[in-house]
Amino acid sequence: MPQKTKSKIGIFGGTFDPPHLGHLIIAQTAVEDLELDKVLFVPAASPPHKTDRLMAPASHRLAMLKLAIKGNKKFEASVLELHRGGISYTIDTLRSLNERYPDAQLFLILGEDNYAEFHSWKGPEEIVRLASLVIYHRSGYGNVKGSRYPVTELKGPLLELSSTDIRMKASRGQSIRYFVPKDVASYIKSKELYIG
Repeated sequence: MPQKTKSKIGIFGGTFDPPHLGHLIIAQTAVEDLELDKVLFVPAASPPHKTDRLMAPASHRLAMLKLAIKGNKKFEASVLELHRGGISYTIDTLRSLNERYPDAQLFLILGEDNYAEFHSWKGPEEIVRLASLVIYHRSGYGNVKGSRYPVTELKGPLLELSSTDIRMKASRGQSIRYFVPKDVASYIKSKELYIG
């Protein structure tokens, strides 16, 4: 009897405030490079490294994320951290996902900016036991070589998109077309997010 192959699931966490085309390109690159069955986008309730920053309410961030990934059968939004509430530690999320998908191989997708701080995260040693680390490049970084943890590097394009810049543009009334999916831009405008 042939052995059943493990499903391969990418885990892509973030505030997604707002989700932009860079996020989608990174996730699609991971699907193709690693032959993932799906990517779970996991919006944080309260990221430990951004506790001092005001964020759009979780309901808006989740709604925008669902609009952004609509139509891609390999992309799925997870409400795990939003429902759990409090500070969103990756280790807690991976423990929960490991229980939910016991037969899956998990891949944690991180930017080099986040990976540079990975050693200071809660439970990094356990994180790498629960999931393979997948790193995408960010300008100004490049410390993946000689990493103390095993990592896979994504070979996608280097994208200079940031949610911070998009929020700033929206707050000034500038166009965010081509930065975010059309439906997300319409949502931001209709809800008057990031104004004032």
